[in-house]
Amino acid sequence: MDDRITKEELIARAEKPGEDAMRLHPFYKGKIGIMPKACIRNIDDFAIWYTPGVAKPCLDIRDNPEKAFEHTNKANMIAVVSDGTRVLGLGDIGPAAAMPVMEGKALLFKYLGGVDAVPICLDTKDPDKLIEVVKLLQPSYGGINLEDISQPKCFRILETLREECDIPVWHDDQQGTAAVTVAGLINALKIVDKDISRVKIAMIGAGGANICIARMIMVAGATPENIVMCDSKGILHESREEELSVKYKEKWEIAQKTNGEGRTGGIPEAMKAADVVIALSKVGPGTIKKEWVETMADDAIVFACANPIPEIWPWEAKEAGAKVVATGRSDFPNQVNNSLGFPGIFRGTLDVMAKTITDEMCIAAARELAKCAEDKGIDENHLLPTMDEWEVFPRVAVAVGRKAIEQGVARLDLTREEIYQKAENTIRNARESFECLQNEGFIKLPDE
Repeated sequence: MDDRITKEELIARAEKPGEDAMRLHPFYKGKIGIMPKACIRNIDDFAIWYTPGVAKPCLDIRDNPEKAFEHTNKANMIAVVSDGTRVLGLGDIGPAAAMPVMEGKALLFKYLGGVDAVPICLDTKDPDKLIEVVKLLQPSYGGINLEDISQPKCFRILETLREECDIPVWHDDQQGTAAVTVAGLINALKIVDKDISRVKIAMIGAGGANICIARMIMVAGATPENIVMCDSKGILHESREEELSVKYKEKWEIAQKTNGEGRTGGIPEAMKAADVVIALSKVGPGTIKKEWVETMADDAIVFACANPIPEIWPWEAKEAGAKVVATGRSDFPNQVNNSLGFPGIFRGTLDVMAKTITDEMCIAAARELAKCAEDKGIDENHLLPTMDEWEVFPRVAVAVGRKAIEQGVARLDLTREEIYQKAENTIRNARESFECLQNEGFIKLPDE
């Protein structure tokens, strides 16, 4: 922490985005809208875009269903679907209250990945109904981004839809968070010169995000026995079988694979002598205490990623001896945020018309994100690229697209150069369109 900046000033800085949000959301009355992408030279063009001309492409799709990707925007259109049961760090606030988040997600998809995204908040908590709705939406979309759905149902929803849908379905809170966290961990371990297969990792929180992160860091090389995970009741261990095995089968699977030392207790016991803490749990500060960080191994890594307030303030973790600290916020160093992952991952997925998003595609994205940062130079405060490094997203798209082709889940077989050019052109067009609309006054700038 810069000694010239007081803790009070840092806290005030952390609160400012929320204050601005309360002013600017009513100003714009929503963050997205619909703009045509086809030319309208005069009123006669509607005979092409609507009746009678539109009948021809309709019949072509009827006879050749794959032509929907050619005649419509399906190849670049996804739905952002939520039931509002686990929104950011706010919990079950309902579908209407979740809409600002889903609109924000759609805005990020477009600006960072050139992906057209439609927010859909469903007024049901029934996982079977949500599954049914998503399956019924398939004709209209090229992919589905599940968002802010509580666990344990989020696991079954994702697993079922991945198996039964013909378009890619992923849960960003699981796979997206995991991909970016793995990328950050790869580079953090380089900075402290530790081997992923040897480090002890404490995972605070056992929701959809951390369970998926655990699975993915194992695939990336972490030793399962070296991982200790905590939920709200304490460390996961095999003695909790009766409690976990029926209702929380994903937690039970983690409990069986991890915690080789058989640790019990809570967060302090999980963190003792750990090289790494990955926390996606209760909003802080104070969820993780300074004295617990002090018990960690030398050159400790702390990822405190609860939103909107991390489990421990980053300066407190540093004061307690952590070498590398990351949060989920853009106003602190080392933001570990899904927004670095999902735009490029979906861009690559859509551009090769992949039928699913595999775990290997996510790992490929993670490794490319880490490489993008390494190419520019990494240090304690620069683990990952930032969202304004737009060239990162086409690179991630290439890594994902090529992995999809390699795994046989892509409908198109494109070269690395073809995927990169396609992604770069689409993303550049989206960013320049935003800039043009702002410069011309169609998107009005607020008075500061």
